[in-house]
Amino acid sequence: MKDRNHGGIRYPWDLPPDEGEAIEVAEGVLWMRLPLPMKLDHVNVYALDDGDSWTLIDTGFASKRGKALWSRLMQGALAGKPVRRVLVTHHHPDHIGMAGWFKSELEAEVITTRTAWLMGSMLQLDEQAKPSPETVTFWRRCGMTPEVLEKRKSDRPFNFADCVAPLPLGYTRIKQGDIFTAGGRTWDVHIGNGHAPEHATLWSRDDNLVLAGDQILPSISSNIGVYATEPEADPVADWLAACERLSTYAREDHLVLGGHKLPFTGLPLRLHQLIENHHGALRRLEEHINTPKSAGDCFAPLFKRSIGDGEYGLAMVEAMAHCLHLWHEKRATRTLSDDGAWMFQSTN
Repeated sequence: MKDRNHGGIRYPWDLPPDEGEAIEVAEGVLWMRLPLPMKLDHVNVYALDDGDSWTLIDTGFASKRGKALWSRLMQGALAGKPVRRVLVTHHHPDHIGMAGWFKSELEAEVITTRTAWLMGSMLQLDEQAKPSPETVTFWRRCGMTPEVLEKRKSDRPFNFADCVAPLPLGYTRIKQGDIFTAGGRTWDVHIGNGHAPEHATLWSRDDNLVLAGDQILPSISSNIGVYATEPEADPVADWLAACERLSTYAREDHLVLGGHKLPFTGLPLRLHQLIENHHGALRRLEEHINTPKSAGDCFAPLFKRSIGDGEYGLAMVEAMAHCLHLWHEKRATRTLSDDGAWMFQSTN
């Protein structure tokens, strides 16, 4: 184990656990990593030792490979003790995907926020062979290129049901201000927003651990997107407000256990970076739209790098989120173009 200093952000571990293995990051807390079939090719999950059983934090995708890996982990790293509880930080499929399987196969209690539960349940049931008309309209409003739009109109879209096991009828709710006991520790529940609505984070009262899910990540910024389900949302405002609020709890010595990348310390600096990175992106965007542009025309000032096919969808919804934020703040106007795209223009 080595410390590497990156401008105040420190990484106590150079490498993640191997597939099917675990690293003990604190007494009674195991860090495991599961594969994902996308550019961000992994999700971190954690196991908290409750003595005669385990509480899991997040689950990975539901798949044959995922089930096989969990079976291997339960017999190996988890020492054959049962998983009695699964806490899901937010509704995204790499975090909630196996929760229903743990409930149906192992009778584990599923714990999450109400919004995560409702979103996960709704999306898991909403299986589509082709994009809905509302989704196609939303893509057009974003300024999706005609070539990409025509292809996506006929392709089977991403469905939660492809990688999320059926969720059970009942769950246990957690909310802001709750106290949760697991792994020999008492945890305060603090809710984040922006990346996912009502995203749970857990802050240990007994030591320096923070279970952050995707609300606080090192080296990358969580995707903040607007979707057809709420096409005029302002998740950027939600994100900035959440980061400001969570920063009031942050300490230098906090060891942040996130949903991706490596555990790290230096949380006050990281939250400052996450806030300022978006303010900087908004300033660049505001200058970029001094003439009318669609969200699809705004990748360059926001991401400052080329966007490949595999990243296009996430980049588009994030660009739309930032354009809408300027519009909600009256820093930009919008008009509908002849081809159905919202064209944003700064008011300065």
